[in-house]
Amino acid sequence: MQKIRVLVVDDHTIVRDGICSLLSLTPDIEMVGEAATGREALETVRKLLPDIVLMDISMPLMDGLEATRQIHKELPEIKILILTQYDDMEHVFPAIEAGASGFISKTAASFELVSGIRAVSHGDSFLSPSVARLLVEDYQHGAGKRGSRDPYEQLTGREREILKLLSEGHTIQEIARMLVLSRKTVEGYKTTLMSKLGVHNRIDLVKYALRKGIIKA
Repeated sequence: MQKIRVLVVDDHTIVRDGICSLLSLTPDIEMVGEAATGREALETVRKLLPDIVLMDISMPLMDGLEATRQIHKELPEIKILILTQYDDMEHVFPAIEAGASGFISKTAASFELVSGIRAVSHGDSFLSPSVARLLVEDYQHGAGKRGSRDPYEQLTGREREILKLLSEGHTIQEIARMLVLSRKTVEGYKTTLMSKLGVHNRIDLVKYALRKGIIKA
């Protein structure tokens, strides 16, 4: 079994130790290194080339957002999962825009962290429940409204089915298993439907599904 190689970046030693202890108990995850600053994170990523970077936001010598932005630009194949005490929209959207594939609050349960690492390693996005709730509230307050033209009618029956499953939080791998399709086929449907809807990430997809009533807030 090929393990998911993870680098932990946080300026608090006790936090890094706790995460490392937790992940050491997970058989499909391997801790490959630690960093205490954004600058150190960038240097360590270049050296170790991990699969996933668990990145804090507030750090000295380059914050997590700038480190995320530089890593994503230089090594886009490396996935970044933001793990922070900040779970407000002021931090969520900039993190996603910087190139993060997911956002988890430090108040989340340990199993959510493991689920997030696995999801991101499979090429999916991941938001912890507390962050997902923020998106729902953001939608309910009228943020992100689009024009009146609705491209939903362009979607095929299968694309609508996959849209619903993606919006509900299922991973590509789970959808492939549920619909008895190959992972590559599901990824193709995902790319096509997102192009038709004019959305570029899981956050916008969830907002669209909420607005259409495909999923309920």
